[in-house]
Amino acid sequence: MARIYIDQGHNPQNPNAGAEGNGYREQDLVYEIGVETAALLRAAGQEVRLSRPTPETQLGTSNASSLAARVNDANSWGADYFVSLHANASDITQASGSEAYVFRRGGEAEALAESILRELSAVTGLQNRGVFVRPTLYVLRRTRMPATLIELGFITNPGDAALMADAPFLFATGVANGILDYLGVI
Repeated sequence: MARIYIDQGHNPQNPNAGAEGNGYREQDLVYEIGVETAALLRAAGQEVRLSRPTPETQLGTSNASSLAARVNDANSWGADYFVSLHANASDITQASGSEAYVFRRGGEAEALAESILRELSAVTGLQNRGVFVRPTLYVLRRTRMPATLIELGFITNPGDAALMADAPFLFATGVANGILDYLGVI
């Protein structure tokens, strides 16, 4: 059994609220997807902690303290893996698909991210845009365990946004299956 920390990116309101697009708010979409992901992982025998156990959970009083609260919680809990869920945004409304960020190439985090993206694409039908290195992201550089930030889809793309809103279970299934496949459970 692994201890998996699921971070539903952003707060319900500022500071550190998420992107908006097509009538949706990032923090609301990833909250629901995170809750469903946690339920699937628990059903598969994994131990899971959510950064936002309720939709009203507000972490920190600034962007910096919000990010630190998530990382400190995962580190102090002794998580084996950290997965931060987000919705991407772009000025190009045709931009679509899922992508992941890791601190550096070649580690467990990259393999985990690749597995999640593969399963997300298989379940949702969205394009796998690949894994990118982002060492400046706080949640990737300050966690003590393999960590990845997953951009599930583009909130600024009408199709991606509607799919995240209308079928959160698909995204949760893709993320959970990717984690479980990486762990060798399925």
